[in-house]
Amino acid sequence: MLLMNGSSRENGNTARLAQIVLEGIAHQQIYMKDFSITPIIDKRHDPEGFTPVADDYEKIIRLVREHDILIFATPIYWYGMSGQMKLFIDRWSQSLRDPHFSFKEEMKSKKAFVVAVGGDDPYIKGLPLIQQFQYIFQFVGLTYIGYVIGQGNAPDEILSDQRALSEAKYWNKIFRSL
Repeated sequence: MLLMNGSSRENGNTARLAQIVLEGIAHQQIYMKDFSITPIIDKRHDPEGFTPVADDYEKIIRLVREHDILIFATPIYWYGMSGQMKLFIDRWSQSLRDPHFSFKEEMKSKKAFVVAVGGDDPYIKGLPLIQQFQYIFQFVGLTYIGYVIGQGNAPDEILSDQRALSEAKYWNKIFRSL
């Protein structure tokens, strides 16, 4: 399992909720903020394809390729995923054209899960974000297995969201069985 945390804050509410989901389960965790990802210059339709970029994208995509279960954890920033998470996913366009491997074929063998935390009615206003992830996963062939949304803004506020904590513990049992 690979947990990709898109938060700009370590040990914030998103990380806390993800930790509950994965408590006692072997996994690798990365913070997207610790990697440099350059915005994509769209060359999907250029015959020569994408220009190589000197950043950390390839390091992360290598980790993605090594894991069967991918957990996308992000705060709900302005009703969407974090910028760093979005930059990473935008770069998938490059992987789709990479002649060294078949991105979609590899993604078909993987499962994806989303952890999202926001402060402004996330159980309703976070649903478009979940739907966005579902569409992304569907496009690349990832099997979507679910999500947990939590409410929290100030540090550790997520620990007061009994609904999120309950759902996180439920998913922990599911992940233990996978």
